[in-house]
Amino acid sequence: MPVLSDQLDAAFLRGVRGFIFDCDGVLIDSFLANIAYYNSFRTRFGLPPMSPEEEQFTHTQNVFDSLKRIVPPEQYAAAMEYRKQVDYRSILPHLRREPGVRRLLSWLKAARFPLGVNTNRTDTTDMVFEAVDLLGYFDPVMTAGIAPKPKPDPAGMFAILEAWGEAWGLGAGQVVFVGDSDVDEQTAKNSGVPFWAYKNLELDADLHIPDFATLSRALQRAWPEIAGDLQGA
Repeated sequence: MPVLSDQLDAAFLRGVRGFIFDCDGVLIDSFLANIAYYNSFRTRFGLPPMSPEEEQFTHTQNVFDSLKRIVPPEQYAAAMEYRKQVDYRSILPHLRREPGVRRLLSWLKAARFPLGVNTNRTDTTDMVFEAVDLLGYFDPVMTAGIAPKPKPDPAGMFAILEAWGEAWGLGAGQVVFVGDSDVDEQTAKNSGVPFWAYKNLELDADLHIPDFATLSRALQRAWPEIAGDLQGA
């Protein structure tokens, strides 16, 4: 599958009219934050820190499946209760915005591209976006707490497509889903939306994105008539 570069003809980008993003690993670097969050449960129940495999699992899965993975079955109910007590604000200092993402989103928003999010986060998404100064860019934001089923179920994607179909007249073939995990890859396949992989060459994707600076430059080449308006974004 093609890897986006400054040498690749970017004309194909003109067929894309909307962008749906995963959150963790794409918009934000939250790997260390997730480790801190889930290890707080391990500590609570007298367990050692997560293994590398568990760290990777919890980084891509929803909180319900993650807790089922990292605490014994008999402690799952107690873990769900403890979840209500965890102050996620203590985790926020571990979050980092992905390099170049705010500039990219400002470009897209100024050019009137619909922007959405489909994430397996539940009730922390707005808090996270506020912490990394990404609040207000996306509509709608589908989370595991809103969608009937979490990714890779396509329910969240279908909800975004329905909203954009009504507001913008867009269908699945006119938007892309930017993700970084096999869960995101399967979500895209399940919904019929083209998949762009971010910083993960192991995924089966229609396009591989090495970084957001490269994507921003490609957009300027694909849309020269609006590139000038985006320079100051």
